[in-house]
Amino acid sequence: MTDISLSRRHAIALGAAAGAISLSSLRALAQAAGAVEKRRIPVSGEMLPVIGIGTALIFEFPQDDKAAATMAERAAVLQELVKGGGSLVDTAYSYGAAEERIGILIEQLGLRDRIFLATKARVDKAAGTIASFERSLKLLRTNRVELMQLHNPKDPNQDLEPYREFKKQGRAKYIGFSSSFDRDYGAVEDVLKKQKPDFFQIDYSMVDRNSEERLIPAARDIGAAVLTNLPFGRGKFFQKVRGKPLPEWATKELGVTSWAQYSLKWALGNPGVTAVIPGTDKPEFMIDNLKAGTGAMPDAAMRKKMVEHFDAL
Repeated sequence: MTDISLSRRHAIALGAAAGAISLSSLRALAQAAGAVEKRRIPVSGEMLPVIGIGTALIFEFPQDDKAAATMAERAAVLQELVKGGGSLVDTAYSYGAAEERIGILIEQLGLRDRIFLATKARVDKAAGTIASFERSLKLLRTNRVELMQLHNPKDPNQDLEPYREFKKQGRAKYIGFSSSFDRDYGAVEDVLKKQKPDFFQIDYSMVDRNSEERLIPAARDIGAAVLTNLPFGRGKFFQKVRGKPLPEWATKELGVTSWAQYSLKWALGNPGVTAVIPGTDKPEFMIDNLKAGTGAMPDAAMRKKMVEHFDAL
C-alpha cells in the first residue's frame, strides 16, 4: 500500500533544501547513522529489515513521454533500498502496472536475490485466487515470492487454504493477509485469530491509530509478523506538519532529521510492528526513510510524547 503526498517536498528537512543535497551526500549521512535494524519473523526466525517500500500509485504511472524517465527514477529508488540495507517490496495485483514494472526493474537490476518480494491476490473462490497468483508471478518475472497475501478480506470466516497450498508448493515462503480499512476491522480480527497467518499487514499512523488497540496486539499474540502500511495517513501527516520545525528533543534523543523519520520511528517503536512500508517515489526519500530504521527507537513514554506533540500542531 502506498502513502505519498507532494507535501513531503515541503516537509522533508535534510539541510536547507533536499534538492540541494546530492544523493551521495544523503547516502553518506544515512550510512553514518548505522545499519538498518532487522526484526525477527516469528514463524521462522528470519530477520527482516524494518523499512521497506509500498508500490501502489508510485509504480502505476502512465505510459507517456515521461515514462522512461519515471522508470529510471523508480529504478534508483529500488537501488537505494538495497544499498541502504532494505529488502522488502510490497505490491498487489490491483496496483495497475506496478507488478509488471517491478518485475522488469528487479530483473534488469539483478536484484531478485536481494529483494523480499510481497504481493497480494484478490478475495475470490479458489480458482480465482490461483489465477490471480499465477498472473502475479508472470508479471513479477519470478516463480516464487517471499510473501503472498490475501487482499482486504471482509468475511470473518475467510479461509487462507489456497495460500497454504502455495506455501506447500514452495511458491510462497510465507502467507498472510492485508487490510487498510477501518470498516473491516471486526472481520479482520476474526480472520487473524482463526487463520493464524505468518504475516499480517495493516494501516497504522499517527493520523489513524485505530489498529494499535486490538489488531496489532492480536497479531503479536498469535506470532504473526506485522507490516504496517499508510504510515503517513494518505498524506494527512505531511499536511499537518508542513512548515513546522522538528522538535529539538526528537533530533537529540532519536536522531531524526525529517518529519518522515519522526513518523516511521514512532510506528517502529510499537513492539508489535515488524516493518513499515511507506510509498516512496524519489531516491532521496528512500534514503531518508531508511535512516528511520537506524539508531535509537522510541520507548512507550517517548512515543506518547511524539503523539502529543503531533496532535498539538
